[in-house]
Amino acid sequence: MKLWQKEGVTTAEQIERFTVGRDREMDLHLAPFDVLGNLAHAQMLQTIGLLSADERAALTAELKKIYAQIKDGQFDIEAGVEDVHSQVELMLTRTLGDTGKKIHAGRSRNDQVLVDLKLFTRDRLWQVAEATRRVFDRLISRSEQHSNDLLPGYTHLQIAMPSSFGLWFGAYAEALADDMLMLQTAYRLSNRNPLGSGAGYGSSFPLNRTLTTELLGFEGMHVNVVYAQMSRGKTEQTALTALAAVAATLSRMAMDICLYNSQNFGFLTLPDALTTGSSIMPHKKNPDVAELLRAKTNRLKALPMEITLVMSNLPSGYHRDMQLLKEILMPAFDELLDCLDITDFMLEHLQVKTNLLADAKYDLLFSVERVNELVLQGVPFREAYQTVGKEIAEHTYTPPRELHHVHEGSIGNLGNDLIVAHMDQAMTGFGADKTQQAINELVN
Repeated sequence: MKLWQKEGVTTAEQIERFTVGRDREMDLHLAPFDVLGNLAHAQMLQTIGLLSADERAALTAELKKIYAQIKDGQFDIEAGVEDVHSQVELMLTRTLGDTGKKIHAGRSRNDQVLVDLKLFTRDRLWQVAEATRRVFDRLISRSEQHSNDLLPGYTHLQIAMPSSFGLWFGAYAEALADDMLMLQTAYRLSNRNPLGSGAGYGSSFPLNRTLTTELLGFEGMHVNVVYAQMSRGKTEQTALTALAAVAATLSRMAMDICLYNSQNFGFLTLPDALTTGSSIMPHKKNPDVAELLRAKTNRLKALPMEITLVMSNLPSGYHRDMQLLKEILMPAFDELLDCLDITDFMLEHLQVKTNLLADAKYDLLFSVERVNELVLQGVPFREAYQTVGKEIAEHTYTPPRELHHVHEGSIGNLGNDLIVAHMDQAMTGFGADKTQQAINELVN
């Protein structure tokens, strides 16, 4: 019997199949977090007299066994069981009888789903944050390694001014540092406890929501029980917006790599081991890894809008529409983590071409340097600009290839130490250590 099913009432098989959908598949991702929620809830129920010490001890021991099974890959949702919450309660009831049936007191499946999703999202966002930091560190390392290797800078895909690989790698590092603030915001929204909100209207039991908040390592609770349920959809959308921000950075970098690797640009090279060939053209070395990275991350950028459309025009309270949010949210984490991993691998092996700007075709890159040279001699800027324009038109222009860029964030002063400090501060803002400590205490 399902958690919501009444005696003697059955639902048509076709309706059940349609309404359950992929929920059992998605719920496997929630299994460890459902057990964590149950552990905290059982401890709280004892403090308000709805479980005896012996009952709570029996439930805790059995839940820890289930948790170990999940971690060992031995957990499954049985045929005919609707979701992970039903499966865990079924396993408790089989072993503990009536004690297992008591675990649901003071809860609805609504807040049970919510707390599982909060814990899942919080966990996955931290995984993304750590993977993003690894790519960031790689970019900073490559930036320092190639700080003196010049690169053409472009606007409108026309050569503009001198840049460097140090600037290029560092630019994407700083972009990820900003993206980390988005991840931190999403993490902190997911790090709020909805447990105790029930179906969205609380409970007549004297639930201790502060206790479950502390036990599960949440930063705080969603105080208003109606809003706790309204956070469903908002949490997912915020998380996917943060993922989309990281994806946008990776996508743009992948596009640069595709361009810079092409023969027309020839700024960098992907080693043979990172390329694929053609079935008809024996010379081809295709940057498929960067192209697929571009496509996968572009697709991730669309997911916040999917959440928006599913949630459009829904009034307050729970609605079954929200079940579909799992199918949008959960695979996105695995996709982005895979993209971050391959990005780090690709960046490690990229081969940079040096001495690019010695080629005469890049002479005009130094026109601003020539303007500034005249300004330093006392010529007003607008007059200097006109003079250099005339030199270019009359073919008397000589590019001054010696650069003197010293301000913060320029070719000669990358400011990577400031960017690293920005990233460090963003990472600290998660408060993940406190969360992990609470979870370790709960399961151990």
